[in-house]
Amino acid sequence: MTITIENVAKTFQAHSALNGVSMEVEDGAFVALLGPSGSGKTTLLRIIAGLESADAGRILFHGEDVTDRPVQKRGIGFVFQQYALFRHMTVAKNIAFGLNVMKRSQRPGKAEIAARVEELLGLVQLPGLGARYPAQLSGGQRQRIALARALAREPKILLLDEPFGALDAKVRRELRDGLREIHDRVGLTSIFVTHDREEAFALADKVAILNDGRIEQYGAPGEIERAPANDFVRAFIS
Repeated sequence: MTITIENVAKTFQAHSALNGVSMEVEDGAFVALLGPSGSGKTTLLRIIAGLESADAGRILFHGEDVTDRPVQKRGIGFVFQQYALFRHMTVAKNIAFGLNVMKRSQRPGKAEIAARVEELLGLVQLPGLGARYPAQLSGGQRQRIALARALAREPKILLLDEPFGALDAKVRRELRDGLREIHDRVGLTSIFVTHDREEAFALADKVAILNDGRIEQYGAPGEIERAPANDFVRAFIS
């Protein structure tokens, strides 16, 4: 699924969060939005998801304008930094939540949902943990469950907002390798937000470096390292 961002702008009160941002994400690409705090990367991700509305510009999925389409109709999976798991639900029920709330005419049967949950637990390398509760899991395990839940409805697009930000360095490395493998196996178009240069350059096919609501440079990690577009990029990646 291609994602086209055309001249997207967003202002919060007196603060201009995005200033005419444009970029193209190719089908099946893994793209990082990289930049310092306040650069606009999370705002851009939330506008792509439909969690925020743009003041100007358009968002297109595979050439179709989805700018005014509500989040639940965009067919995306979203992973938050703080997991956002339901504490009173088991792991299996957390993963199945998006399937269980579908319209009756579209909802899979109970056996199909159960099979999908087991498939996803295997995909995120946590088989057999469906009966546990989030409080019984480590931070890395909870993030894996959040990823499984985002994948339950088989989205074409996966969006992740600093998915490893709350984890220690060792777990971050393990999870990012697993995330890249899952992205490649499932065949998604993925965009993730990070402020960590090493993380972005290790994971992504392309990196968009944002600053003050603008994209300073967008390209493959090797291209950016060889030829930084300006002094800000050169300083940020050094």
